[in-house]
Amino acid sequence: MTVGEPETPRAASSRAKDHSPWNWLLFVPIVVPLIPVLFNADSPRLFGFPRFYWLQLAWILLGVATTTLVYRMTRKRGDQ
Repeated sequence: MTVGEPETPRAASSRAKDHSPWNWLLFVPIVVPLIPVLFNADSPRLFGFPRFYWLQLAWILLGVATTTLVYRMTRKRGDQ
């Protein structure tokens, strides 16, 4: 395919057929930070920071770890 040439339906559909069950894990870092009971306290404090602030950093680490796991489990074997 050259630059400016429209994408064929076959190429577009081959990308859209990634129905791996590993992709469902990507909902974890979206849903978990939306649970308000996790933020509903001041303690425990970590290095003097209330729970809300250090949990924000934990959600970032959770998102990175989940995305990395899903990427490694769903990539094609030829893509090294």
